Amino acid sequence: MEWIGLLNYAVFMGIFICIYALLALGLNIQWGFTGLFNVGIAGFFAVGAYTSAVLTSPAVADRIGGFSLPAPVGWIGAMIAAGLIAWPIGKICLRLRSDYLAIATIGVAEIIRLVIKSEGWLTGAARGITGIPRPFGDLPYLASQLAYLALVAGILFVAYLLVERQIASPWGRMMRAIRDNEDAARAMGKDVPFRRLEAFIFGSALMGLGGALFAHFNRTITPEAIDPMIATFLVWIMLILGGAGNNRGAILGVAVIWIIWSMSEMVTDQLPAEYAIKAKYLRVFLIGLMLQVVLRFRPEGLLPEPRGGRKTPEAGATGSGDAP
Repeated sequence: MEWIGLLNYAVFMGIFICIYALLALGLNIQWGFTGLFNVGIAGFFAVGAYTSAVLTSPAVADRIGGFSLPAPVGWIGAMIAAGLIAWPIGKICLRLRSDYLAIATIGVAEIIRLVIKSEGWLTGAARGITGIPRPFGDLPYLASQLAYLALVAGILFVAYLLVERQIASPWGRMMRAIRDNEDAARAMGKDVPFRRLEAFIFGSALMGLGGALFAHFNRTITPEAIDPMIATFLVWIMLILGGAGNNRGAILGVAVIWIIWSMSEMVTDQLPAEYAIKAKYLRVFLIGLMLQVVLRFRPEGLLPEPRGGRKTPEAGATGSGDAP
């Protein structure tokens, strides 16, 4: 029945919106609240996806003689691996500023992609990893999709609450102070390099979790799935459109962009083959054009960062401190 097909597609989009919302929250911690220009999102996404796949896939377990762990263990491992990878990268790259940091993180993401493609004994090289278990995968298709949507939506909700609580704390106000005036924050005795590294690791761990959820949803992961166009470019547009510095805005931007991206794909898939490739480039152009319009008429995004920060009963809007 047609309505079942539409429901399946709506659930599919909902799952992807939740996964990309995790990526946008991670980027919002780094850029929106701390001012770290990370253009290597695809790298941390890949680390999370492949770490969870290696830990949970029976195919990898047969190849290397171990693991095949439950999916939740893989997700935790993905966050830890992404955070561990982010630590040395942050120690080196966070000494750079703005465009230099962007160039460095792009390079790191490309190195990660090349390592994944070359280490076939572990990652399957170009073939990727298959047979990744998915929670509720033994249920009928629609029930399985709905159950996984509820699961990733619950994970997103918990992540959102934790990030909101952290940003509303003295730690969050300190990070915004570093973003707005790093010299003043340093003069007040704040350990700026360490705090920037904290935000970088925190955001990268969320990106790794998003990659793990993506891999388990598809039940396979290949190098093509970590295309920077999809795993980096779109996430930046989502955050800028929704409103950097506002977690609700980040999630709204994800929903708007992903719905437009998915619906336009449905249209281009109906075109003859000779026009379909050109139409795919047109999709990217339209997304970029929409971003330009938003930057021209509403540069702060659809839901801008609240003026004056967030108030808390304990500390007030202007309090500061180092406690998380």
